[in-house]
Amino acid sequence: MARPREFDEADVLDAAIQCFWTRGYEATSVRELAGSMGLTGASLYNAFGDKRALYRKSLDRYVAQSFGDRVARFEHHLPPRQAIAAFFEEIITRSLDDRKRKGCMLVNSAIEIAPHDRTLGREIAGVLVRIEQFFLRCARAGQADGTVTQSQTAEDLARLLLSTLLGIRVLARARPDPELLRGILRPVSAILDQP
Repeated sequence: MARPREFDEADVLDAAIQCFWTRGYEATSVRELAGSMGLTGASLYNAFGDKRALYRKSLDRYVAQSFGDRVARFEHHLPPRQAIAAFFEEIITRSLDDRKRKGCMLVNSAIEIAPHDRTLGREIAGVLVRIEQFFLRCARAGQADGTVTQSQTAEDLARLLLSTLLGIRVLARARPDPELLRGILRPVSAILDQP
């Protein structure tokens, strides 16, 4: 009979997220992970499999806690144009408050891992599609209620918003300047608000 786990999975995954997020996948050793998670190497392997499996599970949790939580709070509780604005305001605030300049674990993964690991690359691309779909739903709903321009297709606006998000998250790591990040967003907001 298998022994019950003697740790809280959410807590140890949160520790793994911080480790991977700070150092990246390649630079993080299993020893560092086990130490930060308060586990032995054997316990880590028994509970999560290899480093790649742990990364996958950590990234899933990160996405659920960041993007999933943000969409749930904004999409269903704010009008569509306000949901877009709130989404970006929170992203910029979090980016500027990130003293370690970790950026976004998902974006970091898209840059570091997606080109070299087809399976994880597809999963990362799938999350980016989900983000684009959130923007698409908001753009369509905003066009329907008159708060988002109809001068561009909702699909093109969603792609513009996705690329703006990725640009902000990458630039914030190298140049966490409030004027730069808000300056990226101003012309995008002007496009959305065109009559």
